Amino acid sequence: MHAYRTHHCGALRDTDVGQEVRLSGWVHKKRDHGDLVFIDLRDHYGITQIVTEVDGPAFAVIESLRSESVVTITGKVVARAAEAVNPNLPTGAIEVRAVEAVVQSMAHDLPMPVAGENEYPEDIRLRYRFVDLRREKVHANIMLRASVIASLRRRMIDQGFTEFQTPILTASSPEGARDYLVPSRVHPGKFYALPQAPQMFKQLLMVAGFDRYFQIAPCFRDEDARADRSPGEFYQLDFEMSFVTQEDVFAAIEPVLHGVFEEFADWQGKGRSVSALPFRRIPYRESMLKYGNDKPDLRNPIEIVDVTEHFVGSGFGIFASLVESGSVIRAIPAPGAGAGSRKFFDDMNNWARGEGYSGLGYINIKDGVPGGPIAKNHGEEATATLIAALGLGANDGVFFAAGKEGQAAKLAGLARTRVAEQLGLIDQNRFEFCWIVDFPMFEYDEDAKKVDFSHNPFSMPQGEMAALETKDPLDILAYQYDIVCNGVELSSGAIRNHKPEIMYKAFEIAGYSQDEVDANFSGMINAFKCGAPPHGGSAPGVDRIVMLLADEPNIREVITFPMTQKAEDLMMNAPSAVTAKQLRELGIRIVEAPGTKPATA
Repeated sequence: MHAYRTHHCGALRDTDVGQEVRLSGWVHKKRDHGDLVFIDLRDHYGITQIVTEVDGPAFAVIESLRSESVVTITGKVVARAAEAVNPNLPTGAIEVRAVEAVVQSMAHDLPMPVAGENEYPEDIRLRYRFVDLRREKVHANIMLRASVIASLRRRMIDQGFTEFQTPILTASSPEGARDYLVPSRVHPGKFYALPQAPQMFKQLLMVAGFDRYFQIAPCFRDEDARADRSPGEFYQLDFEMSFVTQEDVFAAIEPVLHGVFEEFADWQGKGRSVSALPFRRIPYRESMLKYGNDKPDLRNPIEIVDVTEHFVGSGFGIFASLVESGSVIRAIPAPGAGAGSRKFFDDMNNWARGEGYSGLGYINIKDGVPGGPIAKNHGEEATATLIAALGLGANDGVFFAAGKEGQAAKLAGLARTRVAEQLGLIDQNRFEFCWIVDFPMFEYDEDAKKVDFSHNPFSMPQGEMAALETKDPLDILAYQYDIVCNGVELSSGAIRNHKPEIMYKAFEIAGYSQDEVDANFSGMINAFKCGAPPHGGSAPGVDRIVMLLADEPNIREVITFPMTQKAEDLMMNAPSAVTAKQLRELGIRIVEAPGTKPATA
């Protein structure tokens, strides 16, 4: 018999009754019933109930065990009495009657219990993550993550992609987020940077003649945490393809994402559906108008409508004067809201003020009669025309966001989400994908008073050189796209600008000289001058994919060893001070900021 186990703790069934077995694991729970003592023995695979009588040979050891102690049990598999069968446990038809118990490791006082689903402070959970990871929900999330990554890798290979690894120590980039810098010992005063993404390397692989690249790539960015963004590091399904159009990229990655989400849609019995292929394409400007942002949650049935023209010369003077001064009015329908009380409308108005806006106008329709200040002042006929244009019913409502286009769009988008959440309109059992396409290549920077890139400076402009030479820069669209699921942006991507002359022209429009482009992006430009294929790709975020599938509101719940919001690893005490000797080897001296205490080595 094996020294530690013949079976794992999720393996035994009623067909194993009578066998002598050996199991090892952690004491999940212990129950003393007087003449009998039970423990639930847990390992990675599941739980098996162990039982011993008070006069049994293993009683003394089992009775002394504390929760989370590691023990090896040898005993015989017996059937549970019919009334004791646990149908919620795969091993619930049997138990193991212990004849021997060997303590492998006795647990001391725990920072938090493992059994149960109680919530604990984040700092405790992350400081003792090795205990937190034993808890059923977190453990399951991490196993889901492993399964998702395996599925992504398998599906990419089936689509003809080859996995390559790109450098972790690389050069700092003048574009993008803040780099994590790594000092060089052999080149004093110089630094490597951890890659924010393998962007340049994957494009260079295309220039080198490889056709379809992918990688489950670690990325490092010194940026603040959000619910859907981990500080410090994250992983993405990075891929690139040669000789492709935008539609070719979509056709390659859609089956991968759709397949993974379908594979795990029923995870833990959730029974969710996935939007059909091909995924919907929504132009950027349409998305900003209808949904108020460029990452719409299509489970929300509400669509925003521009109603600016309805308020030209309106009796509702506030909106009329705003329209006259160049502002826009956006309507956010609220289906069925008119049947309730006016409190809902007042609460929405107060919510908007709490978000830093002047408020939300509204019309509430009750039994076909419109109410509220806008309906009263806008005029009966004009209000009826507006209601008809919006397709509102006899007990619906509508909110209005007013202001300059960008401000009104943002408030309308936030209000669309808020209304749908308050009215329970969002279907929680669906995954709705879409592509946002046709991003503008350039935008006007009000602060710098100049035209600048709006999204990705290395994207191919639609119309290529002719568009750059003949169009107003603000009218030029790019072959840029985002993949969005349930309001979460999974990644941005693009068909790349692989022609040096077009790149120089695009940067010239944004105010950069050819010398500046050569200095800042010499590796890319020089490579393209040696013959580059048309190419494009994207990089869906693995952490965000798993977060959606696990139905977790925070990305830290699906990362094995996450950092805090302040980018600290409480378990490993990182970042930490280093010794004076280490600093000397690197030629580095720490200069303390005014008012701070000196760091201790």
